[in-house]
Amino acid sequence: MSYLSRQLVTAALTANALRPVPAYRAGIPAMVAGWLTSELAPHLAALTAADAARELRRERPRRAAVALAGGSLAGMAALVTQSAQAKGHVDRALVEGLGDDYRERLAARHTDVDLSTPLRQLAMPFRMADQSVEIIRDLSYADDHGKRGRLDVYRPRRRTTAAPVLLQVHGGAWSIGDKEHQGIPLMLHMAARGWVCVAINYRLSPREAFPAHLVDVKRAVAWIREHGASYGADPDFVAVTGGSAGGHLAALAALTPNEPEYQPGFEDADTTLQAAAPHYGVYDFAGATGTRKARLMRDEFLGPRVMFKDPRAELEAFEKASPLLRVSADAPPFLVVHGRHDTLVEVTQARAFVEALRGTSRQPVVYAELPGAQHAFDVFPSIRSAHVVRGVDRFLRFTHDAWLEQRQRSGGAR
Repeated sequence: MSYLSRQLVTAALTANALRPVPAYRAGIPAMVAGWLTSELAPHLAALTAADAARELRRERPRRAAVALAGGSLAGMAALVTQSAQAKGHVDRALVEGLGDDYRERLAARHTDVDLSTPLRQLAMPFRMADQSVEIIRDLSYADDHGKRGRLDVYRPRRRTTAAPVLLQVHGGAWSIGDKEHQGIPLMLHMAARGWVCVAINYRLSPREAFPAHLVDVKRAVAWIREHGASYGADPDFVAVTGGSAGGHLAALAALTPNEPEYQPGFEDADTTLQAAAPHYGVYDFAGATGTRKARLMRDEFLGPRVMFKDPRAELEAFEKASPLLRVSADAPPFLVVHGRHDTLVEVTQARAFVEALRGTSRQPVVYAELPGAQHAFDVFPSIRSAHVVRGVDRFLRFTHDAWLEQRQRSGGAR
């Protein structure tokens, strides 16, 4: 590929990351290109600068192409600035949702609340490992589902007892994905700080129709309640997180505790969740927000590929599957994270969901809307995702502390 061709491609990628193509049918390619460009902007900028320097050493440099590279570098600088601003956006969201003194209250209990960006980790974002964390893979929580009924446990190598639990639910449009592909930065971070994290597979469409996915999430919660103590966990405190389809399932699981319909064969299990931190989730299966994208997603994808139902004839099933329409006063504390540039799940859904929570729930609701962020921004370590991971850490620890205080006031009863 010629130097000019490389710079044309780079300029197109940068422009899409700054202003992604908004059309529904362009959502996936716009997301993939924008996500990688935004989160890897420092790396792409370094390559572009090196390429321009090499071109300028030529006897007759192609100055128009070099100027194009300069424009791309300016755009990448804006992307890096947006990523760095996530720190302030997340902290302001936590202040708004938890109170002006939330940091002081955390500092009274914890000495390792980390606000810094791990530059060495960001330099090699696809090397995700932490020697202080032990991973136990492929434990079965649903014997009759084969690989889809297995989970991984992330726990600190220095064994602790009664550690709070974070349940990670992968995304992938309810039809693809694996427990080893998402949520790794957050789970490694939390496990290194004493938490036990559980990442699950679950049954997928089109082989299985919804609510099989949700049933499996609840079955995993029941497994944690029964077996978590054997892995150093306190099964009384389980928080849930996940992105995209995983964000939908995490939110819906948190809002439908102990509903027999979603617990066939284990109706007596306690599937309450003590906190939820969904990322870029789908909260509107029914098209209740009224946007064109929500209706197209319902009619062209969710209906035929996930629900196996016609929303025109069975809208109630879509409403029951919508976290937006399942909000109640008993919802646990929520941290909702969404990117303003998300082309797969428009930010309107997150805003409506948060508004419904804040109008109904008795618990704290934190909303971090991230300028410049695309879908799946947290799959690997980046400037933005590092700040979000640390914000989720603060939210989870604050929520766990409040839960411990409540349990102590009530004499240790759940």
